Amino acid sequence: MSRTGKRPVNVPAGVTASIADGQLSVKGPKGTLAIPLADEVTYSVEEGAIAVKPANDSKRARAFWGMQRTLVQNLVTGVTEGFSKKLLITGVGYRANAQGKTLKLQLGYSHDVDFPVPEGIEIKTPDNTTVEISGIDKQQVGQVAAEIRRWRKPEPYKGKGIKYDGEFIFRKEGKKK
Repeated sequence: MSRTGKRPVNVPAGVTASIADGQLSVKGPKGTLAIPLADEVTYSVEEGAIAVKPANDSKRARAFWGMQRTLVQNLVTGVTEGFSKKLLITGVGYRANAQGKTLKLQLGYSHDVDFPVPEGIEIKTPDNTTVEISGIDKQQVGQVAAEIRRWRKPEPYKGKGIKYDGEFIFRKEGKKK
């Protein structure tokens, strides 16, 4: 039995959920999100909650149960609060600057990296070594953060590069004489 799947997802006031055309869509103050319905799981929208239950007793249905409930929870959280990730840039001369729909990164290459900001994502740079990514879709926010980080992953000797806020970089000792 899935402990996560047993609990229904609470739908706060101002948020509406509906099942139509093989999709569960959730509409809230920040926007609308939808996921396709999995055949292994049954969804029911009740007063103030969305319940997710396995369609049968197969191993595959039980495996999908908790994951689908978490995806539904992410929809509700996204349209009410949204999601955000924070990246920290470390290194001499490494900087970031958000300019409209482009994030300009200076990461020690011979050229600046221009990262186009996808639709539905908002990128802010409070200072030139911090990048804040926010949006309503958790998967998209995480994907954009990973793509930005991929331009210069943190290295283990000096810790230079782009890392997530709170990420621990395992440090190695340099060469000995």
